[in-house]
Amino acid sequence: MTNPPVNILIVDDIVHNITALEALLARPDIAVLVADSGTAALDLLLKHEVALAILDVNMPGMNGFELAALMRGSPRTSHVPIIFLTATAQDASRTFRGYEAGAVDFLYKPFDPRILQSKVDVFVQLEQQKRQLAAQLVTTRQMLEANEMLMAVLSHDLRTPLGAVLASAEYLMRTAADEQSVTVAARVKNSSLRMARMVDQLLNLARLQGGRLPLQPRSIELATLCRSVIDEFASRENGKQIVFSSSGNTSGAWDTDLVWQAVSNLVSNALRHGAPGGDIGVEVDGDSVESVRLKVSNRGTIPSEVFPHLFKAFGPNTNGGRPREGLGLGLHIVQEIARMHGGNVGVESNDTTGTVFTIELPRMVTLQRGSFTRK
Repeated sequence: MTNPPVNILIVDDIVHNITALEALLARPDIAVLVADSGTAALDLLLKHEVALAILDVNMPGMNGFELAALMRGSPRTSHVPIIFLTATAQDASRTFRGYEAGAVDFLYKPFDPRILQSKVDVFVQLEQQKRQLAAQLVTTRQMLEANEMLMAVLSHDLRTPLGAVLASAEYLMRTAADEQSVTVAARVKNSSLRMARMVDQLLNLARLQGGRLPLQPRSIELATLCRSVIDEFASRENGKQIVFSSSGNTSGAWDTDLVWQAVSNLVSNALRHGAPGGDIGVEVDGDSVESVRLKVSNRGTIPSEVFPHLFKAFGPNTNGGRPREGLGLGLHIVQEIARMHGGNVGVESNDTTGTVFTIELPRMVTLQRGSFTRK
């Protein structure tokens, strides 16, 4: 499909001047709009989008400067570039008046046609690039919306059979007559839980990338939220103890659901990748006036080759030589949630202290983050 031509407006009260400019600008990608007065030009500007206006200065009734002033005063035409043409002798005061009226250039007749052609070419290319960017933006938005809709449908449709599989596995674990059946049922349950986490992570990633996961900050206690997350994990069979501590004022204005997810992802990550039998530490530090700091630690270490990819979505499919469980989205989502709140995430890992993930959150979220905020 061919692109529509770019509109160039010519305003001049002398017919042969218009004819000469039309001949000079004649080409397939340019549509020349012609007006013989300021009033006719304003009428055309109300009907058409114009990439450039070439105005004669000396016109009866409404001269070029007056027309330019009216164009600059209207939101619809204030952005239109203006080139002034005049047959009068060069006058610095008139030139400055033209630039003050919003002109991008001021040419005196007779002018070199190649100069005007080159100037017009620039604005035609700018308009074409603007159209391409607008089309790409529309396409990107459509793709993001389709992606989010697809993920929402998939997650909704997958949750129903996953719930049935999980419930059946739990029933078999309670009623199985032999140890082998219990083991198989437990394996089915663990796989179902892992798949449910993947579905949730994919949906949240789609919302994050589409800017459709708005913040809903309200006053909460981070220490209280962390205790709730820990209680949820403590009820599961994991063989590891979670040690919690807090100090200072841990209150702030954050999105409860998103912060819950970030803490849950870090604790879950520590339980899965920590050293066998090692305790998990969760510490909330509220001693700072401006921010609250959360640390989640375990006795495991992160291999050096994994470090550069920790917070990337769909990172390498191995973790220190072991196949990765899941999609590698948990830490990426944690980082995005921290950024949405104006905070940051850091990590340290060595053989002496183990691995420590740190989230620092400002106590008050600044709602100036575009699509991440809700007005």
